[in-house]
Amino acid sequence: MDLQPYQNPATIQRVLHSARTIAIVGLSPNELRASYFVGYYLKRHGYQVIPVNPRESSILGLTSYASLADVPVPIDIVDVFRAPAALPAIAREAVAVKAGALWCQFGVVNEEGTAIAADAGLAVVVDRCLKIEHARYVGRMHWLGFNTSRITSVRSGLQ
Repeated sequence: MDLQPYQNPATIQRVLHSARTIAIVGLSPNELRASYFVGYYLKRHGYQVIPVNPRESSILGLTSYASLADVPVPIDIVDVFRAPAALPAIAREAVAVKAGALWCQFGVVNEEGTAIAADAGLAVVVDRCLKIEHARYVGRMHWLGFNTSRITSVRSGLQ
């Protein structure tokens, strides 16, 4: 599968800048799991994080839902931390709830799931970490010396 169309920097930036509500499918209550850290980071940066994990009632102090269909608010991004084989069903759910984007974390690559979401008009990002891309394009990652491929001249001082 050619991932390049699903890793477009312009699409990533548009999705990040327009989103406010992020449903994280497969969010774990284990603080050592990547999904927990990403959820914590996004919550700390002002996003409304919605855990979607049928095995838990609460994660990060937030109500956890069994499926995307159970989420009572509109979803801007469906962030997926599940096995690639689960992606087609999750993509169908994302389309059904009229989510704005389907974001597949590192290793969550499934051609059928990607096609389902893309054909329905969702913005699709595959094999990228939402936290890392947020830090690259919205955060202050460049202050730490990382090459973010961005030139900035923010003069508002330290925050």
